[in-house]
Amino acid sequence: MEKEHGHTHVGLYVQAMAKWLAVALVTGVCCGVVGSLFHIGVERATELREQHPWLLWCLPAAGLVIVAFYKLTKTEGQGTNDIIDAVHHGKPLSIWLLPAIFLGTILTHLCGGSAGREGAALQMGGTIGRHAGNLFNLDDRDLRTATMAGMAAFFSALFGTPLTATVFAIVVISIGVVYHVAFIPCLTASLVAYWISVELGVAPTRFSVAAPELEKLMLLRVAVLGVGCALVSVLLCRPLHFAEHQMKKRLPNAWLRVLVGGGAVIALTYLCGTRDYNGAGMDLITAAVEQGTARPEAFLLKILFTAVTLSAGFKGGEVVPSFFVGATFGCVAGPLLGIPAGFAAALGLAAVFCGATNCPLASIFLSVELFGDGGLLYFALVCGISYMLSGYNGLYSSQTIVYSKLKAQYINVRTNAYHAGEPVPPFRQGGGEETERD
Repeated sequence: MEKEHGHTHVGLYVQAMAKWLAVALVTGVCCGVVGSLFHIGVERATELREQHPWLLWCLPAAGLVIVAFYKLTKTEGQGTNDIIDAVHHGKPLSIWLLPAIFLGTILTHLCGGSAGREGAALQMGGTIGRHAGNLFNLDDRDLRTATMAGMAAFFSALFGTPLTATVFAIVVISIGVVYHVAFIPCLTASLVAYWISVELGVAPTRFSVAAPELEKLMLLRVAVLGVGCALVSVLLCRPLHFAEHQMKKRLPNAWLRVLVGGGAVIALTYLCGTRDYNGAGMDLITAAVEQGTARPEAFLLKILFTAVTLSAGFKGGEVVPSFFVGATFGCVAGPLLGIPAGFAAALGLAAVFCGATNCPLASIFLSVELFGDGGLLYFALVCGISYMLSGYNGLYSSQTIVYSKLKAQYINVRTNAYHAGEPVPPFRQGGGEETERD
């Protein structure tokens, strides 16, 4: 009987492994193909915008097309927070969100809106993962895991960082809880999507940067930079949420809101006298990290452009703008502390991303995959400090902080809704309860 019982258990594990490998394979293939097409589309849109500067004047019209398509597909108001809620609560995701965010992001980049692409990646990947799970008749909890696998796979396809994508997907939902059951599905889907994207011509994002030798004084300097990056991450998150709230409050009509926002981006572009803050800004990130050059005001202007763009209803994401903000801030602040500009830019990129997403482990893995393992302890230090000092702010308002950043205390609160020193609110939603951990 014991032998039969043991064989039964082995069979359950083998069955579960086979199920998740199959789901991950389908998800990875779909995300790899769609992610590659999306990456190529964004790159081509960026090239066209740079070749034809007049496209900036089409931004308000592009916004109208985006609003119309979202209304037509009944996906208006849906975004990354809905993907997180799909994992938290099993919220259903419309398949129409996939073409909506795909088209919306391409148009935003084509006409000069300031946005990234990873927010779009999480939305498309999560949608693909959930619907791939439906093909296998997964139950509600397994569909949540499939959603995370899709998020990881699409992230990996765009950036070529499968390990970061895996860790990010399983920790970003509920800070303090790691969904270990999703590790193999997320990693497998990420690797498959990564390999497909490479085969389809998408070059992994990599930077060449030299790290200084490990020594005490440099550790102290990096720690101080981490404090600054924590403040900058708050400075990034607060205006984004404030702008979104104010735009919806003062301009409740989506058509008018996108027209005003598009006009504001055009006006800001001409007031600044540069196109540096339109689009994702990957070229300026590269310049900051590899050449050690950035304008002192660049990170502040990028926050402004991004807040106006996204609050108006244009599409994309906040992750690449956080890279831009962190890299340019680090590039400027680093030399003041005695840190080489390029290395400080790399530190700033990882640290601001960490403070804005509340994901220190994913940020450390990101630094390894983007910059190599040189200076790993410096990256760990700057990310740890940025995570702790950024408080309960975050890019994603559906994200939950399950455990306090100040003590070993279970709090389970939403980001941007709780501050140190206040009573713990009676919020107990969001899939972060201790009894639900995998």
